[in-house]
Amino acid sequence: MTGPVYSKAMGQDEIVDRPTVDAPFGRALADLGAERPEIVGLTADLGKYTDIHPFRDRFPHRFFNVGMAEQNLIAVAAGLAKTSHVPFATTYGVFATRRAYDFIAIACAHSAANVKIMAGLPGLTTGYGGTHQAIEDLALMRMIPGLTVIDPCDATEIAQASRAVADHDGPVYMRLLRGQVPRVLDPDKYRFEIGRAAILREGSDVALVSTGLMTERAVDAAAMLRREGISAGVLHVPTLKPFDAQAVAAFCGRAAAVVTAENHVTRGGLGSQVAEALFDAGVMRPMRRVGIGDAFVELGAVSTLFDRAGMGTAGIAASARQALGVTG
Repeated sequence: MTGPVYSKAMGQDEIVDRPTVDAPFGRALADLGAERPEIVGLTADLGKYTDIHPFRDRFPHRFFNVGMAEQNLIAVAAGLAKTSHVPFATTYGVFATRRAYDFIAIACAHSAANVKIMAGLPGLTTGYGGTHQAIEDLALMRMIPGLTVIDPCDATEIAQASRAVADHDGPVYMRLLRGQVPRVLDPDKYRFEIGRAAILREGSDVALVSTGLMTERAVDAAAMLRREGISAGVLHVPTLKPFDAQAVAAFCGRAAAVVTAENHVTRGGLGSQVAEALFDAGVMRPMRRVGIGDAFVELGAVSTLFDRAGMGTAGIAASARQALGVTG
């Protein structure tokens, strides 16, 4: 942990003081590696940029850089899984899902291979444009049968989810935040479980349902709305598959309106899943979806891209007011 250092979260447009943790995934994986000799690490020449180097440095003989070849990365990982290893394969999410989709579907999911795909640079955490922004990865991955899909929100959850992923028997796709990652969830109180949503705040006016780094913004938006006299609850949904539809329907059913927030296109991701869950449960509420529109995102500073997409704290609060019909 970085001690007293505080920083903006990636894409955040308001400064909210929160402690950060350096490379929570790499640190967690290194600790797991010390406990479980069957764990191995792989990367497609992006070890430094997916924070797996703490594992490499402690276990160099169990670390493999397969080069800039994502199909090879997934195929090698699937092969290692067949020999009783537990491979954690890291690359950027956009490269894993677009370049190696068939390998994930067949070599991993169809074969029930125990491969853990750890995907960096999710959504708008980079300003490098459409070639590097994984804006549709969750939609692609949740359509694959037998694949668990996770989007953790902070350093606490990344560490806990990494352990849960290692314990889970089966293929997993998990998004990663890298570098100095904010701590939003209290590690002494929060417990991550695959397939379980977590209520962070109750609220009767509007239900904010979020996943990934957007949960930090949802928590801050709820605080902003409460100062305006609007009771806003926050439901964090870190697992997109299996999806906790029952918890989502129950939480949203207690509020007058619903807003979803995701670092992803609004079609096929969390917003779509929430709409499906509410429809199936017969819960009808005014709903707004905060996320990326139906377009590739241009190059630019991350904070600027978040602002333009309406994905900052202020944008979520504005969507909540719209859903409630509040003007002025």
